[in-house]
Amino acid sequence: MKELSIDATVENIAPVTDFVNGELEALRCPERIRRQIDVAIDELFGNIAQYAYDPEVGPATVRVEVVQDPLAVVITFIDHGVPYDPLAQADPQIHLPLEERQVGGLGIFLVKKTMDDVTYEYKNGQNILKIKKYLG
Repeated sequence: MKELSIDATVENIAPVTDFVNGELEALRCPERIRRQIDVAIDELFGNIAQYAYDPEVGPATVRVEVVQDPLAVVITFIDHGVPYDPLAQADPQIHLPLEERQVGGLGIFLVKKTMDDVTYEYKNGQNILKIKKYLG
């Protein structure tokens, strides 16, 4: 398992993405899957940066773990911000015309649709969000 601790700022989305991509490259992760993971990182770390400590800046930890049989990567996002379970929100009504849709929720919806597993828990004063993506 590899771990990166970094300030939860929008400017740090790129370093977090680079950190995860370094691990994915070592696994020879297919490009299509890497792009899906990059979108998930942008959404999830971006949400932590924008909302977890607002208006302050606080720490975040990103862990990358490889599991075998079948080969998968588990990426864990941890922050000490305001408790918030993004999975508890209802999925957006994507079949409604644009002018009838409510704002928000599309990013986490895409994460849930493109990742193989997404879990959230609040434990010991920490938001812990995990995404899992099979690489085979």
